[in-house]
Amino acid sequence: MTEVRPLIVKLGGRLLQEPTAITALLAVCQQIKQQRPLVLVHGGGAQVESWLQTFGFVTEKIDGQRVSPPEQMPVIAGALAGAVNAELVALADSAGLKPVGLTLGAGGSCLFEAIPQLGAVAKALPGQPELLQGLLTQGFTPVLSSIGHSSGALLNVNADLAAAALCQLLQGDLLLLTDVPGILQADGSLIPQLDAQAANRLVASGVIKGGMKVKLDAALETAQALKRSIVVAGWQQPDLLLALLAGQPVGSRIQP
Repeated sequence: MTEVRPLIVKLGGRLLQEPTAITALLAVCQQIKQQRPLVLVHGGGAQVESWLQTFGFVTEKIDGQRVSPPEQMPVIAGALAGAVNAELVALADSAGLKPVGLTLGAGGSCLFEAIPQLGAVAKALPGQPELLQGLLTQGFTPVLSSIGHSSGALLNVNADLAAAALCQLLQGDLLLLTDVPGILQADGSLIPQLDAQAANRLVASGVIKGGMKVKLDAALETAQALKRSIVVAGWQQPDLLLALLAGQPVGSRIQP
């Protein structure tokens, strides 16, 4: 990550429930922004779950992705594109990042491929880069929630896959932040590096599954599309992000 390319950082919604951690991370993001353009992408699974329960909905996941019936989308979008995005924008503004809150479809940034078996869920694909490029050129930090749309209907998008699409759109570098130090072996030890062949073995053996498999899929797809490595790392030690940008090994590096 030595070239001046945009850095796309995916944040989990759980991070927003840790005030000290998110403040520290955004302070590091401000330092990163002095070196290169920055895009933040967020999910918010815990917040969505809480909102759905409040409105009396029961939810399920299939292979790490939330089943999102159309009738639940106003609640899901309210949580992600409303409350979580607004809170993150407010915190990022306090950190001096000049944030702009957006959904994935703003300005045609992403296109969407429906996943009907999951309800109103889609995979994000690279669309038109002009809006995001313009914001980055002017020194703004786009902050994107994982909500899309098609034919006037709201769509729920996995945030890791959304970040992957945006990284390909902007030809940037991708950093997927998670609650653990990276991708882990069955014994909990960190896997410092892996490629598609090694990843397939870990998936087949059941070591990698659910949400981490979705994260790994996003990293592999982006690494192969851009022909460079992608990093999956923990958010608990934000100073490590500066070490990563300096070329030091951090988290798990996914090779093309």
